Amino acid sequence: MEDQHKQEATCEQELNAIRDSLEVLGGKWKLRIMRHLNIHMDEINTFKKIQRGVEGISAKMLSKELQDLEINLLVSRTVMDTKPITVQYAITAYGQSVFPVTESLVNWGLNHLQKIKQKA
Repeated sequence: MEDQHKQEATCEQELNAIRDSLEVLGGKWKLRIMRHLNIHMDEINTFKKIQRGVEGISAKMLSKELQDLEINLLVSRTVMDTKPITVQYAITAYGQSVFPVTESLVNWGLNHLQKIKQKA
């Protein structure tokens, strides 16, 4: 599918765009958090629920990554008026634009795994 917003870019511009994308989405956790929020978008996603869903992430790292995602407008944070106070996280409309990226990575990863298994 052709992206209507894609502009003609030089090789240098494309490489810079990849660098910028990796700055926002790179690392071990951000895309996994985004994928979790996307899959569970119709549910209430509290900090603890996300931590349980993204296996292996520490509370400190999850807090940092959610903060980065919020700064980049990909995730929203809502403090609920409950006792005790709970915080709900959700993928934003803009954050939904990351879904094709995660979908492509999931498909590539599954295909790669099959390729490696066939080689063994």
